[in-house]
Amino acid sequence: MTELVNANPAVALIGPRQVGKTTLALAIAKRRPSVYLDLESDADRAKLSEPELYLEQHVDKLVILDEVHRLPNLFQNLRGLIDRARRSGRRTGQFLLLGSASIDLLKQSGETLAGRIAYLEMHPIDGLTSGLN
Repeated sequence: MTELVNANPAVALIGPRQVGKTTLALAIAKRRPSVYLDLESDADRAKLSEPELYLEQHVDKLVILDEVHRLPNLFQNLRGLIDRARRSGRRTGQFLLLGSASIDLLKQSGETLAGRIAYLEMHPIDGLTSGLN
């Protein structure tokens, strides 16, 4: 996961709820300057009422956007920020986007962020039975 963040401007960590996306993202955040926003939180969504203004204040950090599907119009802003950062020499490690593996999220982010985003899908761990009955 760290390799993907270090090699791409944006990484989408997708998968169903409760598979550890947030836990993994917060572990990465401990290793580098980061900002974490939970977009299910009204307060965190309010910070992005003017997304470019807020996110430009954190261009030197990895910005983690949890439940990114809550703000689908954000992808266009991210594209502009990624392109500006590229022109100033920053090419990787800008955004970590967390969300459910919905077709809509993949389609919208893929179209808007083409060439700027990598995907990692997390799956639930099945079959944790170890013969204990």
